[in-house]
Amino acid sequence: MPRASGSMPVGRWSETARAPGPPHELENALPRWAILRAEGQSEAFTYGVYREVEGTEDEALAVMRGLIDTFDEARTERKRKRQTRQVFRLSERTYFVRVQYPWGSNTSAQFTLAELIADTSSDDLPDIVGG
Repeated sequence: MPRASGSMPVGRWSETARAPGPPHELENALPRWAILRAEGQSEAFTYGVYREVEGTEDEALAVMRGLIDTFDEARTERKRKRQTRQVFRLSERTYFVRVQYPWGSNTSAQFTLAELIADTSSDDLPDIVGG
């Protein structure tokens, strides 16, 4: 199961980003992921890291889908529907959520799963993407 950023060990390798050298010590390391959240309208979108997780891609996607399912929940405590909530898949790692309220206002957010492939603070990851 992925671990939240507070308990994530530093200096782990992803499965797709490997440093030159013997791979034997890196083979069991879990990838690190950031769940990015973009909110706003048009060019005024702001992006930020919403949550960091460690685990396989499937585990990280499950965490992100759980966050999407609870984003601006569409039901009250008594399970009554209070708005229309739609989720669009833009790619396997990117989803767009639109919530429409009965009084006419809307809110939306885009969630993207990104793999950490370079980190200047880690001895196990390259400092740059280009090698």
